[in-house]
Amino acid sequence: MLRPVQLTLGSLVLAAHEPAHEFSKLSQASYTELHKITAQLEPALAKAFNYDKLNYLMLMMVDPDVHFHVIPRYAKTKYFNGLEFMDFGWPGAPDFHRSNETDAETNQHIIHYILSCWT
Repeated sequence: MLRPVQLTLGSLVLAAHEPAHEFSKLSQASYTELHKITAQLEPALAKAFNYDKLNYLMLMMVDPDVHFHVIPRYAKTKYFNGLEFMDFGWPGAPDFHRSNETDAETNQHIIHYILSCWT
C-alpha cells in the first residue's frame, strides 16, 4: 500500500494479511509470502525511482498489526509528476516529522507508476 504521507518518493506500507500483533506470531505462509513480495517489490521500486537505499522499518506504534514501512532513500532530490521530493533524513534515519506534500491524484499516479514497473 502507498503511504498516504510520502516521507520519500514511493514510500509504502507492507502489511501482513493475517491478524497478528507480534512478528513471531505470523504463520510460515506469511513468511514465505514476505520473501516472495519483497523479491518483486524491490526491483519494481528500483526501476520506478532508482533509489539509493531501501529501509524496512517495523514500528507498529499506532497500528499494532504487523507491518513494515518501506522507505526508498535518496541522496539527491527526486522529481515526479511535476513535484520535487526530498529525503529529509538522508543519510541518517528517515525523518518522520517532515514529509513531501502530495494529493490523492499524485498518490494515484505514484501507485500506477510502481505497478507499471512490477514484473
